[in-house]
Amino acid sequence: MDEDEKPKGMGKVIQIDEARIRDHLGEMVRGTLKEALNAMLDAKADRLYGADRYERSEGRKDTRAGHYRRSLDTKAGKVSLKVPKLRRQTFETAIIERYRRRESSVEEALIEMYLAGVSVRRVEE
Repeated sequence: MDEDEKPKGMGKVIQIDEARIRDHLGEMVRGTLKEALNAMLDAKADRLYGADRYERSEGRKDTRAGHYRRSLDTKAGKVSLKVPKLRRQTFETAIIERYRRRESSVEEALIEMYLAGVSVRRVEE
């Protein structure tokens, strides 16, 4: 085969945009994490006040008072949560500690980056 000849049969070449795929997968993971954490928070609230949502029963200990939004930084990125509020009790859960804004693994990563001497701008990225 001469240098001027081009191989035949290559057809169209598929190009993969890795950044777009990574962003899409990140969005899917964040969405799934958000749904799972919100479902766990609702289940915990149901157990605390002794009844399902909108259920009337004699064993009911409390009633819901809506929810408040809270963001949590995770490995997958920032997730927006709906934390239930109860009328008579304080809603506490082991899933998300009160006043915690970051997952513990994110805090550990920040500490490691600081100790490694990574610049603030690089940490923000």
